[in-house]
Amino acid sequence: MVEVEFPGGVAAYLALTHDAVREILAGDNKTFLREPEHWPALYDGTIPEDWPLRAIVQGGHLSTKDGGDHRRLRGMVGKAFTPARVQALEPRIQQIVDSLLDDVAAAGDGVDLVPTFTEALPMWVICELFGIPADERHRLRDWTATLLAHTTPPDVAFATQNSLQAYLHELVVRKQREPGDDLTSGLVQVRDEGDRLTTEELVGLLWLMLVAGHETTVHLLGHAIVALAQNPDQLALAKAGDRWSDVVDETLRYRHSVMMTSYRFTAEDVTIAGVDIPKGKAVGVVYQAAGLDPEEYGETAYRFDLTREQKAGHLGFGHGPRYCIGAPLARLESRLALASLYRRFPELGLTIDPDAIPYSPSFFTIGPLSLPVTLGTVDR
Repeated sequence: MVEVEFPGGVAAYLALTHDAVREILAGDNKTFLREPEHWPALYDGTIPEDWPLRAIVQGGHLSTKDGGDHRRLRGMVGKAFTPARVQALEPRIQQIVDSLLDDVAAAGDGVDLVPTFTEALPMWVICELFGIPADERHRLRDWTATLLAHTTPPDVAFATQNSLQAYLHELVVRKQREPGDDLTSGLVQVRDEGDRLTTEELVGLLWLMLVAGHETTVHLLGHAIVALAQNPDQLALAKAGDRWSDVVDETLRYRHSVMMTSYRFTAEDVTIAGVDIPKGKAVGVVYQAAGLDPEEYGETAYRFDLTREQKAGHLGFGHGPRYCIGAPLARLESRLALASLYRRFPELGLTIDPDAIPYSPSFFTIGPLSLPVTLGTVDR
């Protein structure tokens, strides 16, 4: 555990080791809470009113709920992401993957895989699930990137959050008027059939599922492509043994998409990894650091290695009551995407020095912003 200061003089603690991260995640809804009123510094003048990360911390979505509210809302969404229901999506996801790779092939050498593939696939899948029309999806991606960037000016961050919230309110009204075969329509129906879901809660659910439901998978794919380019022996292993699920797991450990989670707040005085943290303080969980902890992964922690024994219950998708709802979908998308990409373009190579790849400017999520490639021989 270390104590740090974010821009604006905002103090917080960060968990960097595997054991510290696991202990904090296990304490969700008990020792560690997510509702922002448990962070006094937000309201006593300590943190500036125009602090841009307020738009995330006070977002009113599922990840800022605790206890019974969290369990109730999570249960509503979780039914749509069971392994069996997600597996039924495989044919459609494969169709989307193949269509995008057709466009990549048509663009030819020099094509940038970020806008054409690693961003496009998760956006397409999550938006199709929630009934977002194709011509509106680019706005959702732009809003997400703006909200999560620490370089976004405060006024722009708040305006972006307002625009996204207004769009989601309008989407709910649209789906009430013209329901479809999508998850948004299903949630609207749940709201209208009883009092277990308010409009604000519904909008908050959509906010989290649409933002988190694509952002982390975008970067998972990008990190995997970079790691495989830097480790051709591991790429050869993946191809020879169809080990794309192992690529996904090792990428989650080696270069996690989540640099740091949004803040948790201590419900009481607590000691983590020998560090005393008073009640009412903010704590962030740093997945990228935890995945490289030599105490957990040995002296080869910094090596991308598909033969590494993947321990049961690893932290790639979290742990405890906030374990990632979308884990089955992210695994399926990523496995299909990577297997198809390297089957279609077996000689795929980066045209950019890995050290020159630009990365997203965010405290929360991180991944490549551009991946120009040569395609080589195309295997149809």
